Amino acid sequence: VQLQASGGGLVQAGGSLTLSCAASGRTNDIYAVGWFRQALGKEREFVSARFWHGTQKLEGNSVKGRVTISVDTAKNTAYLQMTRLVPEDTAVYYCATDKRWSGMYAPGYDSWGRGTQLTVSS
Repeated sequence: VQLQASGGGLVQAGGSLTLSCAASGRTNDIYAVGWFRQALGKEREFVSARFWHGTQKLEGNSVKGRVTISVDTAKNTAYLQMTRLVPEDTAVYYCATDKRWSGMYAPGYDSWGRGTQLTVSS
């Protein structure tokens, strides 16, 4: 599976943004999708994950209540809608897919996109 994340940019604090993750290749193998982020000088952090075809979702503590993860299976695209952005949300955001449920366990994911930069200004 090949993944291409997009939608990042510069947003003012308090604003909203939706990131996209387009999947190609063996998309029938996708069981779950996750979003992770990595700020400069910090470790990778779990943001959210969900089943590709189901409704079970998981959110990271730092974004709980501010993100919505969704999937359009007809377009083979996952989305991460983020609201009430704060400067601490500034990071490179990565999407990843999994043939099983790894949840917030990043090493469990099989495929990773290249990431998209989100910068939140104060």
